[in-house]
Amino acid sequence: MMKSSSGYIRRICLAAAAIAASALLSGCERPPVDTVQHGFRGTGMVQVYNPRILIPETYKNVVPDPLPAVPSDGPRAREVYKNVQVLGDVSAAEFTRLMVAISAWVAPNEQCSYCHAPGEDFSSDSMYTKVVARRMIQMTQAINSRWTAHVSQTGVTCYTCHRGNHNPAEVWYRSPLHPQATRALGNDAGQNKAAASVGLASLPYDALRDYLSSDPKEIRNNGPTALPTGNRSSIKQAEFTYSLMMHMSDGLGVNCTYCHNTQNFAKWEGAPPQRVTAWHGIRMAREINTAYIEPLTPVFPAARLGPTGDVAKVNCATCHQGAYKPLYGVSMLRDYPQLGRVTGATGATRAAAPPPGVLGRVLFDTGRSDLSAAAKAEIEKAVKAAMADASVKIALSGFTDRTGNPQANLDLARNRAVAVRDALTAAGVPVARIDMRKPEFVIGGADANSRRVDLVAAR
Repeated sequence: MMKSSSGYIRRICLAAAAIAASALLSGCERPPVDTVQHGFRGTGMVQVYNPRILIPETYKNVVPDPLPAVPSDGPRAREVYKNVQVLGDVSAAEFTRLMVAISAWVAPNEQCSYCHAPGEDFSSDSMYTKVVARRMIQMTQAINSRWTAHVSQTGVTCYTCHRGNHNPAEVWYRSPLHPQATRALGNDAGQNKAAASVGLASLPYDALRDYLSSDPKEIRNNGPTALPTGNRSSIKQAEFTYSLMMHMSDGLGVNCTYCHNTQNFAKWEGAPPQRVTAWHGIRMAREINTAYIEPLTPVFPAARLGPTGDVAKVNCATCHQGAYKPLYGVSMLRDYPQLGRVTGATGATRAAAPPPGVLGRVLFDTGRSDLSAAAKAEIEKAVKAAMADASVKIALSGFTDRTGNPQANLDLARNRAVAVRDALTAAGVPVARIDMRKPEFVIGGADANSRRVDLVAAR
């Protein structure tokens, strides 16, 4: 009897241990997990990513082929069509081409009928979607002209956010959850609701309202003076800030060291340049919501509003959707310059020339990671630029095209970046001045321009 009881107790203990282990591991990512060096060794400046998760994320950043080019001369759109309140100065052919593209980006099933009522003149504003679309075009132009500190010359198009959906996949509404008002239930202080926006953590679940909407709070973890000297930077305020940071990390698929130096997270000195870019991005998102989107609330029907009656608003994930750069840095604006202030032929194929800030672009043959003579010449140019300015670091990003096996492509992108890194160090560039970024493979291109390693100037 004792032996039987002992065996029963042992089984119970083993079962309990298995349940506890399962609960503990449920909060962890299943291997494999990889890292890339993002600063001096031993400082914790690394980016952690999981290739198993990275591959499906890449498919969210598919870039459609541009529509064929059309003439930029001829009658203007406002001369051919009625009630053209934006884009009236472009040619009628360019206007039509852009409208076809936007229809495919936002409403691929409905096409023109998403904004124009069947049987009505296209000049009619009877459908709210047309009114909204017009304002969104103005917003996109403003982003590309006013916020180059964040979007650079890569810019954005309607596709950057929508990607075939009426509403972008990543938007936010004010939370319907409210602190408990009764003494019996207490006050949850806006926390502990397991919201997806903060990674199901016990952080404030409605922090975006305070930072990416009107009347924003100051983003700060600690105050400039000791308590209690009028310093309102409390622990609770720090938790709201962490909530925003959790959203940004998840939206870009990066960890804290992407923008912060582990020696002192609060100090700007020594922080990666991405922190400045993020600073502008927060303010850009805030302006988008307050100047363009929230004023449209009365235009939308009740079915398109959130649970508290507010309109869908943008956050960092709206454009990025898990990528450190939206669409992994592929510029669609080059093909649709009417959405920004970009010069060049309308509808031209994306140029192979690297964008500003890129010291060199090393191209590879299909399935290969060895360096050609042309590749070595590009690396030599980057070495000269780095040696001329000791403050410049070289950030490496490896890419492949869309053909082949995704996992093999991810390994190939990494091997290409490693080959360039080894060539840089062999030429005398210190390892500490080389920043390895996450490898990527491009979906939407099968040309040599996609099989590359970009050498980007960083400080």
